[in-house]
Amino acid sequence: MNKVVTMLLAGGRGERLYPLTRDRAKPAVPFGAIYRIIDFTLSNCINSEIRRIYVLTQYKSTSLHRHIQFGWSILSPTLGEFIEVIPAQQRIDEHWYQGTADAIFQNLYTLQNEKPDLVLILSGDHIYKMDYRKMIAFHLDRKADLTIAAIRMDRSLSKEFGVIEVDPTWKIIGFQEKPEAPKTIPGDPEGILASMGIYVFNTEILVRRLIEDARSDSSHDFGKDIIPLMIDKDRVFAFDFREGDCGKEGYWRDVGTIDAYYEANMDLVSVTPKLNLYDPEWPIFTYQPPYPPAKTVLLEEGRIGTALNSILSHGSIISGGSVKRSVLSPKVKVHSYAEIEDSILLSGVEVGRYAKIRRAIIDKEVQIPEGMRIGYDFEEDAKRFTVTASGIVVIPKWIKL
Repeated sequence: MNKVVTMLLAGGRGERLYPLTRDRAKPAVPFGAIYRIIDFTLSNCINSEIRRIYVLTQYKSTSLHRHIQFGWSILSPTLGEFIEVIPAQQRIDEHWYQGTADAIFQNLYTLQNEKPDLVLILSGDHIYKMDYRKMIAFHLDRKADLTIAAIRMDRSLSKEFGVIEVDPTWKIIGFQEKPEAPKTIPGDPEGILASMGIYVFNTEILVRRLIEDARSDSSHDFGKDIIPLMIDKDRVFAFDFREGDCGKEGYWRDVGTIDAYYEANMDLVSVTPKLNLYDPEWPIFTYQPPYPPAKTVLLEEGRIGTALNSILSHGSIISGGSVKRSVLSPKVKVHSYAEIEDSILLSGVEVGRYAKIRRAIIDKEVQIPEGMRIGYDFEEDAKRFTVTASGIVVIPKWIKL
């Protein structure tokens, strides 16, 4: 894969994930207890033996840069391997990135220096396991100019995705960006073929189309501008995600909202999760500080530290409290008689005695006072915290309660 360069887009604001994105970029948001969201895309690259990766950042990127520096300095520059962060630089003009296509356009200098045959363009804010080599082989076999990874989604979600229409050879013959009345899959009136935001381009074609787009009055976005234009001019194909899915379950989640983020975390604590984090054939890499093992403590009768159907990270201590169907990040401490259900606690959260937490996301280093109840009175919670329409309570990091 030496002739492939990856451009990983990691500069989104993540406004719909607020307050988790109050102080960090969306790809840097913690996920699954010990990971960051971007770890899944980067791990897919490493496991696919694609190891020339540029990460394009922009908003609130300090923690993302630090995470990549600490956790992803695992490649060998001597062998031509790298994961290099490129912050937005206003290289072309005085504007920051105006859209996904503009982010690549402003870094054409980097591509021209590398001279790759193919460019793999990825997003840093999705949760999935995929072997990109299979998509690249499909692209080469079809002699395509652009190949787009596609997945079946329910028709009701069409306003969240680019919707693809293909012929029997999977050549793309139509593309709608977030339509209200989408083209459905033939024989499946309730299904659409959705773009996953994963692209393989022939470099020469990509450069040509980006320059044309930069000279036009467009939004400089792949879905809105580049792809519709290319369908009439170039050989554009869709690749069925099921052919490259290393999880074998068709699992792909865009965790762009609080509810989607919560549900994806809760997927991990199900009895047989569709996203297998324990697969030695496809490990998910990350940075892990040297914390001690997780611990549960029995203090006396009635003060038993228990965890059921939950994920416990290193450094966490359940000291006489109860945890059910929850995700505990490193250094979380749960004191006696506290009850936690269906919740996500990020690093350093401490839950005081007799506190009760239900259907909540609590960001880093928050101390829950003794006896506090969260997730039991939504009107009261909404006066102090973010509460989603489905009733998920979100407490931002470092807040004093």
